[in-house]
This record gives sequence, C-alpha cells and structure tokens, in this order.
Amino acid sequence: MTRPIPHSFVPDPQNGRLLRDAFGRFATGVTVVTAATEGGCAAMTANSFSSISMDPPLVMWSPALASSRFPVFAQARHFAIHVLAADQADLAWTVARNRNALDHAGLSANAYGVPVLDRCLARFDCDLFAMHEAGDHMIIVGRVLHAQITEGDPLAFFGGQIAGIARG
Repeated sequence: MTRPIPHSFVPDPQNGRLLRDAFGRFATGVTVVTAATEGGCAAMTANSFSSISMDPPLVMWSPALASSRFPVFAQARHFAIHVLAADQADLAWTVARNRNALDHAGLSANAYGVPVLDRCLARFDCDLFAMHEAGDHMIIVGRVLHAQITEGDPLAFFGGQIAGIARG
C-alpha cells in the first residue's frame, strides 16, 4: 500500500482553503451550545468543544468573533453544551443555519434558566469562567456546574462533513 505524499505549506491568506482542509483532518464531536436571551433560546452548532480540567471542572468552546451569534454568547453568564448523538445530524445543521431554530421547540430550562435539549449524549451546564481572545475566535471557558450523560453513538465532524459514528 502506498501512502499519499503530504502537501506542505506555510499558512497565509492566499491558501486559507488548504489550512481549513488541514484543520478538517481532525475529527471532532458535534455540539449545540444554548443560552437564554430575552427573546428565547440562542443556539449555535460548534465542533470547537474540549474538556480542560477536572479540578475545577472546566470545558471550552470557541465561537467566531464575526458570527452574528457571538454577542449573545459573549454576554451569557450561563450556557449549556450538548454533545450530539449520531442520529442528530439534522438538528446540528438546522441550528447551524438558524440561531433561533430552537425558540419554539418546547425546551425545558436547567436550574440556571438556560434552555436545554432533552436528548443528547452529554450535557454540561456551565457558568462563565473566562474568555480569551484568540485570533478571529473567542475561547469561552465554562465551569461545569452540572453534567449528565447517556449511552449512544456520537455525531462527528470530519473533512467538512457531519456523520454518525457507530461504536463497534
């Protein structure tokens, strides 16, 4: 079996697509982040989620500064991160296209007033811990106040595509 020859490059504005493709070689889980607003539920699909620390329990995600949804999440004191299951690709795409997609979904609220999905692989109810500007994104660090998990197969993002992954 022959291995493909790597394509090396120095990232610059003229080859942004190559850098995006290189970033896309790392498979990530897919999440939906929610926050409460005066008008209802703000939601964003994000694959930039990661755990950071066990003590204190910290997680992070990273929205784009240019996103029209960024101001809502930058001002949110509390938010919830939902790790999606393999059969929730439609939900991920719907939320990616429409920040208010969950407004009339009849979501319940967690103890902090944040609208939450009643079904996902894991949910992290967070209090804002820190924010760090990082290029064209903001790293939002949340302290996990409450978590829940369930069994199931994960939804993953790889190479610009969302797909369910069956554990085997």
